[in-house]
Amino acid sequence: MKFSVKPTKTSGKQGACCVIGAYQSKKLKGLAGEIDALTGGALKKWIGSGDFEGKKEQTLVIYDPPGLDSERLLVVGYGKEDETDARRYRSACAAAARKLRSMNLRSATVWMANDVVSDCDATSRAKHLVEAMRDAVYEYDKDSTRKKTSALSVVVAVTGKDNADAARTGVSQGSAVSDGTDLARDLANLPGNICTPTYLARQARSLQKKYPVKSRVLNESDMKKLGMGALLSVSRGSRQPAKLIVMEYPGGAKSQHPIVLVGKGLTFDAGGISLKPAAKMDEMKYDMCGAASVFGAIVAAAELKLPLNIVGIVPSSENLPDGDANKPGDVVTSMSGKTIEVLNTDAEGRLILCDALTYAERFKPEAVIDVATLTGACVVALGNHISGMMSNDQDLADEITAAGNKSLDRIWQLPLGDDYQSQLDSNFADMANIGGPGAGAITAGCFLSRFAESFKWCHLDIAGTAWRGGNGKGATGRVVPLLSQFLIDRAN
Repeated sequence: MKFSVKPTKTSGKQGACCVIGAYQSKKLKGLAGEIDALTGGALKKWIGSGDFEGKKEQTLVIYDPPGLDSERLLVVGYGKEDETDARRYRSACAAAARKLRSMNLRSATVWMANDVVSDCDATSRAKHLVEAMRDAVYEYDKDSTRKKTSALSVVVAVTGKDNADAARTGVSQGSAVSDGTDLARDLANLPGNICTPTYLARQARSLQKKYPVKSRVLNESDMKKLGMGALLSVSRGSRQPAKLIVMEYPGGAKSQHPIVLVGKGLTFDAGGISLKPAAKMDEMKYDMCGAASVFGAIVAAAELKLPLNIVGIVPSSENLPDGDANKPGDVVTSMSGKTIEVLNTDAEGRLILCDALTYAERFKPEAVIDVATLTGACVVALGNHISGMMSNDQDLADEITAAGNKSLDRIWQLPLGDDYQSQLDSNFADMANIGGPGAGAITAGCFLSRFAESFKWCHLDIAGTAWRGGNGKGATGRVVPLLSQFLIDRAN
């Protein structure tokens, strides 16, 4: 799906389909009223008949609408006017995209970016429109013989030059974020026998061909020299060698300290010796969604040419049971020199992340954000709608929270206090890798905080939001929208 912006009039040529939004009201307002006047009241007639009430995501198609230079008129319901915020606006845009796809059209003119949304300006409306429509029609087709739906060209129609300039900014941002999100979803949806640490490393190198991104990959011998004993202890149970992937986007001045994004890249997690239950274990290919979101955020930043220096670090491994795998009770030494008692081998994500956080120190970062499908405890706490967050810097936490609210990729801050640190006490090492049954998401964050003491740091736990299960199984691409918005705001 490709988008362009065109300043035009409702009386102009609309192409194969003209798309508008309408509120749940007998009175047609704004563009819906204008279109109705052009059609001689045809839209009001359909509303009066009861076929369309403007309810949330309801759609109506009018063929050969009189007075309108278009083959079809697609009307999408916003619901009640006083309840139309960014979330409802996005759901209406997504409903429009799904309907357009079912009609198998190649082009459409969409007017919805002109409508009033309570918490959106003109740029945000266009950005949300693109992201919602792209998200709604995303298809994973890497390992299927299913024929992909034909591409749809969307003209975002606006009135006036100022609105056009704002819409172009929104479309540009939305397209970049959607490209990054689609990449993250594609990587995460790949099966574990294809998407290995080596495969991820190749994808990082391939970014150099399209974007101003410098990639390098540390092999196990390199990591051994650096003393990354925590990360390497996880990969010992797998035949797939671990990789530490580093991607640098040099968009800012050389004197500018970089923002470092660290993504957990467990391409498959069986739990190791602490083996997971068989049910839904196939979904553990999604344990690299943190890594995928880092890939996506860097692509979005590169496409937008943001004036920032950004470093992406992806520690990548598999976690499988083997004669050489970690055993409960083993003690490993991290790159920082701190020792860790491995009480549960299924708490491996923090073992690979802690060495990556220590490695991040060499970049003298302005801030470090790690992203990980880290704990089932976060899913219990927040469900599948909101990601968890912990931070050692409240200003950074507030900035990321604001980006989450703006992008609708929401997060919720969990406490990170000394009260919880004692749960990680060990009789045999500097710390244990788990803190017991209580506050599991928080103690995981406490563990990571011990390796982030020299910089501003934020931890995002996306275990509940990174993918969907059931019949709609698939990666969501979160938290690419949040990270991208954070970077856009930093650039501005």
